[in-house]
Amino acid sequence: MRFGMLTTNPVIDCALLAWFLAQFIKVLLSAAILRKLDVRLLVSSGGMPSSHSALAVACSASIGKLYGTQGPAFALAVILSAVVMYDACNVRRSAGDTARLVNQILAHVERLTAEDFADDLREVMGHTPMQVLMGALLGLCVGLLA
Repeated sequence: MRFGMLTTNPVIDCALLAWFLAQFIKVLLSAAILRKLDVRLLVSSGGMPSSHSALAVACSASIGKLYGTQGPAFALAVILSAVVMYDACNVRRSAGDTARLVNQILAHVERLTAEDFADDLREVMGHTPMQVLMGALLGLCVGLLA
C-alpha cells in the first residue's frame, strides 16, 4: 500500500512518517503529562519515544517488507538501525550525562555571572533503553503497516 508522496521512494516516506509520528507523540505526551503544549518538541531530539530509532527501524522494516530480508539492503539497514539505537542509548546519553555534570560544576563557580549561563550545555541528548525500545516498536509498526 502506497501511503505517502513526500518523495518517490516508499522506504524514505515510511521512515519519515515514523520519525514524524514519534515527534508528534512527544508533543502529545508533554501536553498530557506536563499540561503544556510545546511544539518545539517536533524538532527536538531526546525524549519518549526515540524518533531516531523509529526512523531507522521503519526503514529496515519497510526494506524487508518491500524487497525481502535476504538481500544486502536489508542487512545494511538492520546493522545501521542497531548502531543508531546503540548510539541513542549509550553514546549520546553519556554525552548528556556529562553535559549535566559540567553544568552543575559551572553553577557552583561563584565568579560566574548569570549571563555566563546563557550557553549551558544541552543535557537531554540521548535516550533511555525504554525510549529506544518504544521508538523501535513504533518504527516496526509503521514499516510493516505503511
